[in-house]
This record gives sequence, structure tokens and C-alpha cells, in this order.
Amino acid sequence: MAKETILTGIRSNDEVTLGNYLGAFLPIVDMAKQHADEYQVNMFVPDLHSFTTPIDHSKLYAQTMRNLRLFVAAGLPIDHQDVIIYRQSYIAAHSELTWILSCFTGFGEASRMVEFKDKSQKIGADRVSVGLFNYPILMAADILLYRAKWVPVGEDQRQHLELARDIAQRFNNKFGDIFIVPADVKAQSQFIDRDAAPRVRSLRNPEAKMSKSIDDPAGTILLSDNPDEAAKKVMGATTDSVGKVNFDWQNQPGVTNLLQMLALLSGEPQESINAKWVGIERYGDLKAAVAETTKNTLANLQSEYEATNSSQLQEKLTTSEAIARQIADQTLLKVQQAIGLRPR
Repeated sequence: MAKETILTGIRSNDEVTLGNYLGAFLPIVDMAKQHADEYQVNMFVPDLHSFTTPIDHSKLYAQTMRNLRLFVAAGLPIDHQDVIIYRQSYIAAHSELTWILSCFTGFGEASRMVEFKDKSQKIGADRVSVGLFNYPILMAADILLYRAKWVPVGEDQRQHLELARDIAQRFNNKFGDIFIVPADVKAQSQFIDRDAAPRVRSLRNPEAKMSKSIDDPAGTILLSDNPDEAAKKVMGATTDSVGKVNFDWQNQPGVTNLLQMLALLSGEPQESINAKWVGIERYGDLKAAVAETTKNTLANLQSEYEATNSSQLQEKLTTSEAIARQIADQTLLKVQQAIGLRPR
């Protein structure tokens, strides 16, 4: 019996922050390590998604390869035969299936996607791209091509996952059992044993997430930062006037963010970290512990990154993309036959 498929990925544009690393990279690596023996794990770089909003296209390919190297440096088990890594744009079926699915998706239901509404308001209606509008349909194609049942997603992608389920069920009702319908959001959360990915906050504005997309250099740690400079950013983190360490997102978000970072960086359970630090009255001691752990994490990761074998990575990509292309083309052919583009 064929293994069920887990599919996950992360966009390749923008420099990677420590928040991205802790909230997305490490969970993906841990999931691959945990499940590769029982599941087919598809880890892909959705490079076609990377320019639904404006980017510097001259850097896109280099950023794609850099992110793949970061995954390897973080411990992604690329030597496992059931972990396949591929670039979305290298599999032509993604683009063709997106067009086909677009013709079976209502304009009204696509218009209801909250992320499109939010981003288009920020960008402006006269400058927002059709690609941003179609983004959830491309995501549906990403999932359905590989018969993926398990698609761990963050809060902002859950509505898109439900759209993919709706499209798959609609298509199957019309043409027969063509697609595997991915599990619903509740089942996905139970499968990965967490309700939401950790959301690391800005060091200077703990009400907002740590993000390269905003002008927040002092509050954002990049994986390319000098480890000593990153430690200084932690020491300058915004806390509060309460004067006692508590794990309380509502009333002490800055301190709570430091506690979360310490747990994620050290690999210790949050409860264990809280037991050591809650009640302590010296914020400086907590900052120093987080700063030292951050410094060591960056130094080790940067060393592993420099040591990654580019030839081995390229060989894995070539092998994986051949496997992905075969699976995707088989699904696409079934769709083409069902809608009358190919003889049955």
C-alpha cells in the first residue's frame, strides 16, 4: 500500500529571520525526521508563489538555493529516499493544473480569501496582481498534484487549505475520484500535534511578529547576522515595567517572547523553561541567557551552512524533481482525460 503524503514548503524570497527559522524551518525539519519512515515527505520551494507581490527578481534563484542549503544545514534528512525536495517551477504540471482548477473555482469564493483582501488593501487595488488573487488556486494545485493528505499550514493558510478541499470535492463529484481530498484543518492540527506554529515577535515591538518585511532592523534577527551583533539585539529587547518574569502574552509580550525564544532555541519544553525563569526579578539575566543561546545557534547554523555539499544537494534535487514530475504528470493526465483534453 502506497504511503500517505505530507506536503510542506516555504517561500524563497526575502532574507530568512530567526523567527522564520524557529517557526517554519525547524518544524519542517523535525516533521521530516519524525515521519519519513511512515510517510512520503514532500518538501518543496514554492518559487512561483514568491512574486505574487513585488520582489527583486535578480535575487530569486540565489534565494531559492540559499533556502535549500539552510534546510540542509538545519538537519533536513536529504539522504532519506522518502524525503523529496523540489522547486515548484521545475514541475510544469503546477502551472497547467492551476489554470484548469481556476476554471472550476467561483470568482465569489476566490474573492472571499482573507489574505488577498488584507494584502490588496495594503498594496492598493490599482497595483495588486492577478497572481495574488490566484495564489490559493496555485496552492490547491501544489497539494492535489501529489495526492497529499497532510498539509501542515499556519493560521494564515488555513482558509486556502479549505478552498483546496472544496475544489477537490467539486471536481471529484463531477468527474469521479480524481483527487485525494486533503484532511480538514482540525485533523491537520491533530496530526502535527500543535494548534499553531510558534510566532516569534519583534524584539523591539513584541506586539508584531519578527519580520524582514517591515522597517525593524533592531527588532529582527537575520540568519545572516553576525552572532555577536544578534546577541546585542537580544540584550536591547523591549520588556516592561512589571519587574518580574511571567509567561503572559497579553500583559508581558516582550518577556514572554524571550521565554518562547529560549525554549525554541534550546529545544527544551516551554514548561521547563518557564519553571526556571517565572518569578525571577532580573530581566537582564533572562536577556543574557537568550542572547547567549541565540549567538551559539547562529554560529552553529552558519558553520553548517558553509559546510553544506552543493553537489550533493544538486544531485538530490535532480533525483527528487524527476520523481515529483512523474507523480504530478500522472495526476495531470487523469485530470486532462477527465475534462476531455486527452483520450481516455
